[in-house]
Amino acid sequence: MRRLSNSRNIIVFFLNLILILSLTSCGVQKSIKHIPDVNQYSLEIPKVSTINDSTFSFNQNYLTKNKQQLWELYIKGNPLQLGYNNGALTQNLMQKQEGIFFSKVEGFVPSKFKQKLLRGFLKWYNRKMYLNVREDFQAELYGLSQYSSEKYDFIAPKFRRAMYLHGAHDIGHAMQDLMVVGCTSLAVWNENTEDGDLLIGRNFDFYVGDDFAKNKLIEFVEPEKGIPYLSVSWPGMIGVVSGMNKEGITVTINAGKSKIPLTAKTPISLVTREILQYAKNIDEAIAIAKSRKVFVSESILIGSANDKKALIIEVSPKNFGVYDATNSSKVFCTNHFQSEAYKNDKRNQKQIVESHSEYRYEKLQELLQENKKLNPEKMASILRDKSGLKEEKIGYGNEKAINQLLAHHAVVFSPQKKLVWVSSNPYQLGEFVCYDLNEIFSNKRLKSGKFAKSELNIAKDPFVDSQEFENYEEFKFAHSEVQNAIDSENTVLTDDFIPHYQSLNPEFWLVYYQSGKYYFKQKEFSRAKIEFERTLTKEITTIPDKENVLKYLKKVNKFVK
Repeated sequence: MRRLSNSRNIIVFFLNLILILSLTSCGVQKSIKHIPDVNQYSLEIPKVSTINDSTFSFNQNYLTKNKQQLWELYIKGNPLQLGYNNGALTQNLMQKQEGIFFSKVEGFVPSKFKQKLLRGFLKWYNRKMYLNVREDFQAELYGLSQYSSEKYDFIAPKFRRAMYLHGAHDIGHAMQDLMVVGCTSLAVWNENTEDGDLLIGRNFDFYVGDDFAKNKLIEFVEPEKGIPYLSVSWPGMIGVVSGMNKEGITVTINAGKSKIPLTAKTPISLVTREILQYAKNIDEAIAIAKSRKVFVSESILIGSANDKKALIIEVSPKNFGVYDATNSSKVFCTNHFQSEAYKNDKRNQKQIVESHSEYRYEKLQELLQENKKLNPEKMASILRDKSGLKEEKIGYGNEKAINQLLAHHAVVFSPQKKLVWVSSNPYQLGEFVCYDLNEIFSNKRLKSGKFAKSELNIAKDPFVDSQEFENYEEFKFAHSEVQNAIDSENTVLTDDFIPHYQSLNPEFWLVYYQSGKYYFKQKEFSRAKIEFERTLTKEITTIPDKENVLKYLKKVNKFVK
């Protein structure tokens, strides 16, 4: 909703910056001509067999859709073969995701001339990325990209476009408004779990619209070199945002506050992919993270079955820290840094004060007080929590909630048991499907042909069947209508529209703020004043948001006696 409209500001930034950049530099020319050396790898071009409309195979590689509507992909081979197998099996899904993503960009930049400037910016900005991405990952991306749509070749050739897309997550974080997300993750062990084992939960609140989240993909990857692993993301993605390997190493990423970098380096999802594929313990994970140059600030929560604990690696372009709660058996990760390395970091201090990160951190503490001994079901319940501190109703979709009702996915990991639970739509409210990595990466799965360990699934949230949820889904459409009316010169809403809009999500500050902006646009200043004052009685997400409300109130008071 609001995040996507904010991203227009980022596009403006791109287009202004491009006017002062030299796009004919040697670095740009080298990068746009670069193709990875794939001749070192053997390759069998996949011939995909269609078993039914949702199950496809090639040798021992499979793609199928389960009854919870999650896509499950199993691939194996050398880097190039992995890419080809992935691309051949997911081609339709991958091209659909690519279309959704680029249609958003076209919506923000309808001008053909500005699109040309944006393409030039991407060439310049990503000019050093290929120097910072492992050659085996480049080979895999090359194989995958062969199945991309030709429709978007005007943006960049297929391989280069695949590289751009793997940096899009980082660019969004770095530019501070586009897709900056309020992800939450936590790890508990020893006295904080029922059986003493390590248990990890995470919400991945990456929002590019509901369509983008529909085709969730769970990848089971058995590389020729390294450790087999599970990753939860979307078609076309070889990086990892949430995952666990067969050794019981888990990775989840949470954005921090970043300075706008001048060039792309290693996408964070490829750093975490490397950790999953090559690390068996926390020390090996730290060593890999330390060896890579990143271009955003990010927290990586690492869980380890072999170490029977979790900690947080905190990376940024010019700093590196590790937060290890040595005297505790729990770690919380929202969107600020906690290690000594960032103690005096001004951006991080500002993030704590002004954003919703600290609020969610305190909410996790509160929930752990209420739930002394966690198990997977209780962990899922925490990830689904929609209330504010002290159970306050803060409106559905509020970024101060653990569950912001926009998550791409939620995951629960039990590293020592090698079990993973992945949420199904909508958001993290649907059934959590269980997977046993010991079974999946063995002959047992080949014999049964099944991925899920369904008897251990976690039931869907009853909230899905409530009137409140139905209202929330309607609220999202109504919110778009109000935003369009604010942005449009001629759109006027009916008299009963605003009261109905507010009734759909009555505790959410944003409905009153939007209503106030709409009335202000219509020059109905007395009504606008009432709405802005009502906004201030609700739990506003951030300090800058509250300041914007006060600015509007100051403006409107000039017109109201």
